[in-house]
Amino acid sequence: MGSAADSSVPPFSYFANAQSEFKPPLIANGNAFLGDVFSSDRTTNPISAGFYRLEPGPELVYTYTYDEMKILLEGDMQISQLKDANGQDVVKEEVDAKKGDTFFFPKGAVVRFRTRGGGLAWFCGQRARDGA
Repeated sequence: MGSAADSSVPPFSYFANAQSEFKPPLIANGNAFLGDVFSSDRTTNPISAGFYRLEPGPELVYTYTYDEMKILLEGDMQISQLKDANGQDVVKEEVDAKKGDTFFFPKGAVVRFRTRGGGLAWFCGQRARDGA
C-alpha cells in the first residue's frame, strides 16, 4: 500500500447515485445498453466496471474476450452459456436471474442474455475502458 504522499497511488473515484443517474449507451439491437463507469488506467491487467441494461426485445449473444463478473441489480434476465472458454458447445440450462444473483463469465465463453421485463446489472471486467 502506498502512503498519502505516494503519487503512484491514484485517489479513489466516486459516482453518487450511479445506479439511477448513470445512463449507459446503446450497444446492440436497440435494447442492449452498456457503459463503463470507472476504469483503471493500467496497461497491464486493466479493469473496468459499469452498468449493463437489457430491455425487452431481441436477445444478445456475446463472446467474452476477457473475464467478467456481473450481479443483477434490478428486474430479470435469462442467462445461458452457449460455448465454453475453449469454444466447445455446452448444454447449460438457462438461469432465470433475479436481483442479487451473481455470475462469472470466463474469457472465451459465449453467453446469451434475454429478458421478459428488463434488467439492470453491474459488471466488473478484466479489460480496458470501452473494450467490450
